Amino acid sequence: MSLQTSYRFIAPFYDAFLDRATRDARRRSLQRLPTEPARVFLGGVGTGLDFSLLPTQHEYIALDITAAMLAKARPRSVGLKMALMQGDSMVLPFVNASFDSVVLHLIVAVVPQPARCLAEAARVLKPGGKLLVFDKFLRPGQRAPLRRMFSPLLGQIATRTDVVFEDVLASVPELHVRSNEAALAGGWFRLIELEKQ
Repeated sequence: MSLQTSYRFIAPFYDAFLDRATRDARRRSLQRLPTEPARVFLGGVGTGLDFSLLPTQHEYIALDITAAMLAKARPRSVGLKMALMQGDSMVLPFVNASFDSVVLHLIVAVVPQPARCLAEAARVLKPGGKLLVFDKFLRPGQRAPLRRMFSPLLGQIATRTDVVFEDVLASVPELHVRSNEAALAGGWFRLIELEKQ
């Protein structure tokens, strides 16, 4: 089953599982967006849970691979300067250096190729721009046998549970960590701020 198919079925229940549990962490991440008006890309936007937390001065482009998720997100975009697009976060339809900031909330550990997702985000980010990541990652060297064992199955349905962010970042040398802090679940979920050199 493809992620596009599985998330079509997950869409009606997505908010019930994630909204309240992740709202504070998502708010903390989005507070790091610039204060001056900017062009911001939101990758893997899902049902638009971030939308009510976004500053209104920016111009946004929000992308998700699943039409059912975007249908739920659309009403939440009212009042924002936002365009919604269906597409793949691993193959972005934008020219290089198109955005001042990029937000990747709960997408890097979802896609089949996290490094490709991060590299595409870096490609479309302007030099000096911020890239905000919120997701679940194992620490380097962390054994986590159950997460690793179930990851191949869970990765086909909803999300991977074996991604080590530092390994992903190593393949995108133009990105540098400005902050990396625990957010939820004993540090499994992290808030990461990156800058493109």
